[in-house]
This record gives sequence, C-alpha cells and structure tokens, in this order.
Amino acid sequence: MSERGEHEEQEVIEDEEEEDAETNLQPGGDTAQQPPEDDREPGGGGEEAPGESSVSTDVLEAAEEAGTHLQEDSVGISTDVQEGQAETRHDDAEQLQEPQRRDHVGNSTATVKVVLVPEGHVMTVAFAIGLSIQELKLHLAAELRVPAEVLQISLDGRLVEEQQSLMQLGVRPNGSTRMEMSSTDPTAHPLRPLRPPEHDNMPDVITVRVQTEEDMFQEVVVEIERPPQQKVFLGGYKHRLTGAQYHHATVQTLPKSSPDRGVAVFSRNTQTVELKSQAQQCPLSVSTQMSGIGCYVSCMDDKLVAPGNYITAAEYHNERLRAVIRLQSFARRWLARQEVERMRSNRDRRLVWLELQERKRTEEKEEQLRDRRHRWMKPQRGEDFHLLYHALEKWRCEEEQRINSSLRGAERKAALCSLLEQETQLIAAIGRHRIAVQNNNYDTIVRNFLDKSAAPHQWRAADGKMIEMEGQHTSRARELRDLYNNISLSTVSQEQRLHFLLTLKHTVKEHECQLTRDVVDLIDREVDLMTRGVKAGSLEGLRKRISTLFLQYIKTPAFNPEVAKLLKVPQNPSQLKNDVFLCRGCHRYLHSSDFNPSASVRRSGRCRDCTGLNNIARSRDDSSCYKNILRRLRADELRLNEEAKIPFLLQVEDVRYLVEEVWASSSDLHASSLNNLMFVRWERRRDWSPWNCILLSKEQTSAHLEVEDVHKGYEAKFLRRIEHKHMLARRHFSQITVMSEYLEAWPSATLGNQLVTKPMTGCCASACSSQQE
Repeated sequence: MSERGEHEEQEVIEDEEEEDAETNLQPGGDTAQQPPEDDREPGGGGEEAPGESSVSTDVLEAAEEAGTHLQEDSVGISTDVQEGQAETRHDDAEQLQEPQRRDHVGNSTATVKVVLVPEGHVMTVAFAIGLSIQELKLHLAAELRVPAEVLQISLDGRLVEEQQSLMQLGVRPNGSTRMEMSSTDPTAHPLRPLRPPEHDNMPDVITVRVQTEEDMFQEVVVEIERPPQQKVFLGGYKHRLTGAQYHHATVQTLPKSSPDRGVAVFSRNTQTVELKSQAQQCPLSVSTQMSGIGCYVSCMDDKLVAPGNYITAAEYHNERLRAVIRLQSFARRWLARQEVERMRSNRDRRLVWLELQERKRTEEKEEQLRDRRHRWMKPQRGEDFHLLYHALEKWRCEEEQRINSSLRGAERKAALCSLLEQETQLIAAIGRHRIAVQNNNYDTIVRNFLDKSAAPHQWRAADGKMIEMEGQHTSRARELRDLYNNISLSTVSQEQRLHFLLTLKHTVKEHECQLTRDVVDLIDREVDLMTRGVKAGSLEGLRKRISTLFLQYIKTPAFNPEVAKLLKVPQNPSQLKNDVFLCRGCHRYLHSSDFNPSASVRRSGRCRDCTGLNNIARSRDDSSCYKNILRRLRADELRLNEEAKIPFLLQVEDVRYLVEEVWASSSDLHASSLNNLMFVRWERRRDWSPWNCILLSKEQTSAHLEVEDVHKGYEAKFLRRIEHKHMLARRHFSQITVMSEYLEAWPSATLGNQLVTKPMTGCCASACSSQQE
C-alpha cells in the first residue's frame, strides 16, 4: 500500500510540474477589465478552486496511508514497542515528505494582478509562488518591453525586496494577490500595456462549474488564451417558434481526418439501388393434417368462428354515402361558422369605424365652434372682422324682427332708436379694436417685408435640390435689415444706442438727398438730447421718426435695389400702363393685384378696400365658409388628379354663386349646415367641374363615392333634378372665357339646347364692359 501511495504521489507531482511548465511558458499577461473586489488583500484572500486544491490534499492522504500500512506490518510486537515504533516511523515519514511537500507548494501557481501606476491598467499573470520577485520583474519587463532595472513592485504601499518569493509574502497556492508596479523613470520608460484596448473586455481567468457525478459539481479555474487570428462567421439559423438565434462556431482543434481506405465512398455505384426480380419456391411442400384412422389431432386449441351478417353492395354504398353526408355536414358547419365569424368581425369593424367617424365629425364641429368663438373674441385678420360684422348684422336683424313683431307705434320707434345706438357703439368698438390690431401687426408686417428683401434667390435644380444664391444687393438688404432692427430696439444702453446711431449716420450719408439730410439732422438732435441727460421716454417720438424715415430709405430702390421686386408701384413709368385699372369706389388707378381675382370677365370695378368697406357698411357677409369649401375641393382634386385645373380657376365668388344660386345652400339628399357642406364629383371617373359636381354633407360624401354608376344608384327624379342644376352651372360658366375651352371638349349631344360660347375677343369684352357701365 505504501508503494502504491508513493507512486500516486509521484504521478500527481509530475502532472503539476507539467502544468506549471506550460503556465510559465505562456504566463497570460492579459489586462483585466475590472479587478474583483475580493483581491484587495495582499495575501490573496480569493477562493481556492476545488480542482486545484485537491492535489496537496491527495499527497497528505497518501502519506498518511503509507504511515498506516507501516504500522500494520509490525504485528506481534508489544503495545508499547508498537506505539513507539509507529511514532518514530510517522515522524520519519513526515520528515521525508516535508521537502517534497515544500517543493510541490513552491511549484503551485497563483494569480498575480499587477496595477500599472499611474495609468491604472491591470495585468493578470499566472506565476509560481516559489519564484522570486526578481524573476517576476524580468517576466513583466519582457511583456512591457522596458528594462527590469526601472521597475518597482510594492505591496500595500511598501516596496518588496527582489529576493523574496510570493510564498514568503503570504500568497497561498492557487490564490491571488494584487501588487502595484511603477517606473523609476516614467518619462523615458512609461508603463503601458502593449495589447490593444479592444481585447480588454474579456477576463483572463474564469471559474467553470463542471458536473462530475449525478449530484456532484466541481469548480475548475480556466485560464483563457487569446489566439492571434479572428474566427470567421459561419452563419446560423433562427428557431421559427421561439425566435432564438443560433450561430455556427469553429473550434481551435482541427477535425479528425478519416484514413484513406482506397475505396471511393461517395460514388454513384454505392448510392444507387439495384433492383432484381426473382421467383421464390419453398423447399418443402405445405399440407394440412386432420383426424383420421390411425391419426388423432387434438381440438383443444380450435376456435369456433360464426359468420356475420352479409352486407350487400347497395347497403355498403348507402353506409358510405351517409358517412360522406355526415362529414359534409360537419365541414359545412365549420365553414358556416367561419363565415359568421367573418361577418361578425366585419360588422364590429364597421361599427368601430362608424363610431370613429362620428367622433371625428363631432370633434371637427367642436373645433369649428371653438375657432369661430376664438375669432369672435380675439379677431386678428380681415376675415375675423368680417365674421364679427356678420354676427353683428345677424344680431341686428333678429332684434329688429323681434321689435317689429312685438311693439307698435312710439314704443317701436324708441326701441329701434335704442337698437341703432347699440349698433353704433358696437361698430365703434370693433373699429377701435381693428385699429389696435393693425398697430400691433405693423412691426410684424415691416419685419416680414425686410426678411423677404434680404432673402437669397432660390430655385430648384434638375436633381431636385434647392439652390440658393446671394448677390451684392442681397448683402446690402441684409445689412439694412439688421441696422433697422438695432435702431428699433428700445431696451439698450446709451453707449449701444450711440453706436447704432453713428452706424446709421455713416450708412445714410453714402447718398446725398433730402431724405438722408433729414435722417442725419434727427440723429444729431437725438445725440444732443442724450448728452444733455434727457430721459428715454421723452425721446420716444424722435426715435420713432428716425425709424420711419430709415424705413422709407430702405424702401427706396435707389438705395436698396432688392425692394424693387416687392413694391406694388413699378419704378419704370412705362410699366404703369400695364395691368392698371380704375377703381369706381375710390376713383384711383390701382394695379390688378389690388382687385379681387375672379374667373368671370365681369369685374365689379372696385378694389379690395372698397369691396371690404361696402361689405362692412351694407351686406356684412362672411365668406369664410366658401373659402373652406374651395380649399377642401382643391385638396381633394389635387389628391385624385395632379393635373386638375378647373378647381384652381374658380375663386370664392364663383363658389358662392354655385352654392347659393345653383344648389340653394343645401344638400339635395338631406338638409345640413353650410359649414358641413363640400363639393364632390357627380361621376367619379370624370374630373370635377361645375357641371360634374354635387353638394353634399361630409356624412353623405363617403356613401356617394361608393356608387359605381349614378344612373343605377339613384332614381330618375333625383337624376333629373341634378342634371337641371348642372345645366344652370354650365350656362353660367359658359360666359367665362377661361371656362369655354373646357366646355367645347364635350360633345354637342350632351349639351342639348344649352348656350355654348367661344372665347370673347377684345372688342366683345370692351362692349360688354361698356354695357355694364
């Protein structure tokens, strides 16, 4: 038994020496990403792996078994002598095993984590605890490519002597420790790891839990080697049910090559099956045996077979038919249930869609009411004031009707006078609010004008990109805009104001005229008053005059050529004769852009200002609903046909005529509010036009667009009424020059006895205008 224990001990020692030799050849000086928290103590308080610590335990057990077997060999000696000899042999065994155990412990490895000061990088080395610090320095110097003389290793803040070993410093076998290493000459020999940082994301040593038996597990410490080559990506696959992804991988071990047997294994002869047909005949004759004379056959194992009911062919086929019918009934039941489920789901989806549409229509109505109420309370644009005047006129008519229906005589006259006085006060209040809004919007209008003049020239290239170009005049316009913004600032210090005024003075003195002289005089006056200590509130009027004159300076094309394209009055007198018309209201010659555009050749002869004033004073109509109808019509037609032209030729007045005169401001299918109406195509396959349209509410539009053929979807009486309205629209718009070319495209049979005209010449147009006058 002792010889076998010594033999096992010797094999364990040789195996560990081979492992230590491999570890010393490739010490694995890799940098760890984050050192573990349990490695802070110098003695390596880390846990020992069971697989590595079991070696020294096996050696001790082998030694104890050897001592035990020595005691068993001395049978027959007295008890005292046996005990003394056993103690002597046990001491001799321990003395013999002590050098071996010491050599074995010295060859054990430990994990040494070296922190490079001051960079903070960590190097992990598997090192034998029996080697000295000098050998550790030589190994680390070779790894870092620096001289070993400049390295200093410290433990817990104190330098370690080179003759000491890790075992003398308290490092246990298979443990770990943490040391700091610095350079005595960090300028010439800095300590930096040579391995790239991207390899630092993997630890150098990992612990793997391995199952040795059914309920037994063992932890093994594995040191990771990093190969210089990169593994190739071999693809993978994905599990369709769980969605897990699996990747093919390679291993460092090459596959085992099969020996060459000299036979072509993957040949067609070995893969092809050869079929043969051959008759078989039994070598023995087959016969039966029954009881007879001289032969008895037992009937104990015989079975009695009773014949069943005979089934005819008709009965068989009837049974199969009933089975088929039963299967068909189950299949049809399943199909019917599927169809019912589909119809139920369609019904639920339609109910949800109808509810969504109803909610959307309700929200749109509420949004319209909120917008209208906001425009009533805080009007900002001309349309808002027209809406306000329309509400005022509606209120006046209702009050007047109530007074006429309830009062008589002097009471009626007094009530009407009171109503007139209230109307006058409301008109005055609206006028004051309009003036205040215009004053508030003046600065915004001026800034928008200056921004347009200073904007660079833009156009779209052939590849679709937007190209911008700034010229000499654009830079001039931008400088004047910035200077005007600085002059208009009210919250600036006196030094900044003087600097802005001096810049403005030098700018306007570039041109000599009466306007520039006035600006310079006002600048000098403000500078004089500021030096005298006049308050800023007293200078407000003077500063406003300077800003106004400088704005006039900016709007002069001689000083700012970029504003010429934004002025309504052309600078060339010869161009004044083009597109200039006389307004019959204010008797001024204005540009065509000052008049309301209309597709009709019949002009009202009044400019926008006169038309708006006449509307406020007399009719007080609100055209916002007609603008909304036209905007929705253009958006829908542009979505259906990008080349649509007729909706973009019509103006608000034309839409008003169609709604009020042709369609009587209501839908032919169901009465609805004017704000809820919209124009759609009468026949879906033809482009929209006044003679191919119908006025419907938003709820009726979706149902009408689903009709494929209107002649089959509607009754004859309704069709005649719609055709009559189309005839009225065609007769009205046939007198418009721009619409006549679209009318001529229709065949004469469809026009019937309708009036169709060709484009009017200049003489005819002048004659019509003279007759209207």
